[in-house]
Amino acid sequence: MASSTELGDHDHDEYLISKVSITETVLVSSAPVLQQPPKVVSLSNLDRQCPLLMYLVFFYKYPTTSSVDHNRIWSLDSVFQSLKSGLEETLSIWYPAGGRLIMTSSTDDDKVLRSNDVYHETNNSKQSLGGLNLLCNNKGAVLAKAATVVKISELGDLSQYNDFFENLVYKPPPPVLDDQHEDHFSQIPLVAAQVTKFGCGGYSIGIGISHSLFDGPAAYEFMCAWASNSAIEPNQNKLDVIMDDELQPKPVVLVHDRDALLMMVDNYSCHDDDNDDDEGVSCRAAAIDHLYQLIMQSAAAVASTDLLMIKSSNDDNNYVYKTFHLSSAFLNCLKKQVVGDNFSCSSFELVAAHLWKAKTLALGLSKETMVCLQFAVDARNKVDPPLPQGFTGNAYVLASVALTASQVVDQSDHKVIVDKIREAKKSVTNKYVKSYMEAVAAGGSQQTSLPPLKELTLVSDWTRMPFHKVGFLQGEADYASPLVAPVPEVIYFMQNPKDDKGIDMRIGLLPQYLDAFTRYFLTNTI
Repeated sequence: MASSTELGDHDHDEYLISKVSITETVLVSSAPVLQQPPKVVSLSNLDRQCPLLMYLVFFYKYPTTSSVDHNRIWSLDSVFQSLKSGLEETLSIWYPAGGRLIMTSSTDDDKVLRSNDVYHETNNSKQSLGGLNLLCNNKGAVLAKAATVVKISELGDLSQYNDFFENLVYKPPPPVLDDQHEDHFSQIPLVAAQVTKFGCGGYSIGIGISHSLFDGPAAYEFMCAWASNSAIEPNQNKLDVIMDDELQPKPVVLVHDRDALLMMVDNYSCHDDDNDDDEGVSCRAAAIDHLYQLIMQSAAAVASTDLLMIKSSNDDNNYVYKTFHLSSAFLNCLKKQVVGDNFSCSSFELVAAHLWKAKTLALGLSKETMVCLQFAVDARNKVDPPLPQGFTGNAYVLASVALTASQVVDQSDHKVIVDKIREAKKSVTNKYVKSYMEAVAAGGSQQTSLPPLKELTLVSDWTRMPFHKVGFLQGEADYASPLVAPVPEVIYFMQNPKDDKGIDMRIGLLPQYLDAFTRYFLTNTI
């Protein structure tokens, strides 16, 4: 966390926030010669879950050695123009990023789209008829230029979230979702970026991308392509690429249409393979069932609690965010103590199990209380046939493990929890994905938030997406920090910039639980 000598003093916080000024804002679209014909891409229910922009801030400190030429390249005007030119080129290939979301219905799609000379890619999917869809009309992305007298060193540890980061991103006004303002949705850009020059000569580049546009891997690939096309440094490649596991560029054909996923869901019945070998695999999506159970449990607890106690518990509902640096040495030590040398498990499984147990202990729940661990699983290769390489839509579903608090905290080691995590991963099949998407549709198209659920532990694994290696400026970023997610229960696993086998874990907790969680989490033998 930030120390009192950095950002802990309230007056100093106000000083920093007041010193960020936006000097220019432009709409960036692809060059006319490279523009794609306007069309509508039908979104899947996975795309429609969260249309909000998700923000990430890249920090680049000014090099310790510089030259006159380097100073010219790193001027604000030069950096801004390079990012603008690179974005124009990138949008010619990643053209949905320059579009807008629109609300359509099954009765007015054809009439509205024909009146606007827009081609609608119809795949006859039952899921795509009406609702939130993507209009690829080259309206453009927003790019803002900003400056501050603040030095990056004043921000302290860049891995630790602080409120100042919120001033390093451009935030369009949120859409008004009602019958009178449906058109307002179509005015909101799907990509909004801000480049800010610090008083020390360093930069931040804050980027917001609508989750309806891309999921994590696709957003990472989009930013890699943008950085490559910007060519701020002379030796940067100019390729539209997807980065493989070894981070080597390889050409791909991007697939922006969601047809493969939509048609798979429409054509696949949960009963098509009742005789397959996946015994015990339910057609129901456990993650959705578990969320409903947690909501009902929370509602029952509120109904049976004294109103004064409810008010007291809600007096301080602001989450505190902390990043734990888990070195490879820490992970090896943890593995020996909680599962042993002869038990094989991944770093994700190990940390997720340890995290869940530590959080459950910190909350001090009664033994019969239901607690739930959920985590995102990439369904690209889980469906049959697999989604094409280069698929840029949302392809993640949540897997889920639900136990009582006593079943989590009373385990002598983490082996049982790890096995449960593996079972949840294995349950993500064609059956599960179809059921999950149908359940999301039944709950509404835009589910951007949940009620507060402290019993929910929700993990988003970014360790295969090393955002800090995206080179918008010279080399790697000093750090890439996500801002607060719409669901505060989300816990990020990120690659540690100084230890590629280590993990940076960003967690948000209510203040009264942070000390206990830290104690339990850093005590390997819980």
